Amino acid sequence: MINRAKMRYKVDLSRYMADCDANYVRLMKLFPEMVQGDERKIGIHHVEDSVLTLSVLEQTPYTTLVKLGQKIDHETGQKKNSDESSPWFRLPVLTLRLYHDAKMAEVVWYEGDKRVFPRYEYPNKRMYQRDEKAQWNQFLAEWLAHCLEHGYDVAEPSYGAASQ
Repeated sequence: MINRAKMRYKVDLSRYMADCDANYVRLMKLFPEMVQGDERKIGIHHVEDSVLTLSVLEQTPYTTLVKLGQKIDHETGQKKNSDESSPWFRLPVLTLRLYHDAKMAEVVWYEGDKRVFPRYEYPNKRMYQRDEKAQWNQFLAEWLAHCLEHGYDVAEPSYGAASQ
């Protein structure tokens, strides 16, 4: 009988690359002027408004480093049920590297300066999952898909797709 708890995690490279490919396509749909622009804000309206911000941190001929974060929009005047400054409720901040020649995007850091590795032994000091990096890229995929479906340009006065 195989002891699965002792087996070393193996990265599913084909799935990982497919997620990165799909994330690149989603990002380019959300921020097509990324090469020329510095920032893009996308609003999301549900119970309360929030704003997703894509900020270009670094631009090279073949790659772009982008910070992605989301904040509750306090300018709408709606009652807020959550406090984003609370230590137990923090919206994640991801740093992504887009590889334009390969048409891939992956999470390289999260929460500012914490590098995400493809594989961790478990248990570990920070209690990361064995596939932590793959999970962050899957989370990014879900976040971007949600923005494509429900997001609107913050510059627009209406709620775009969310109000239709």
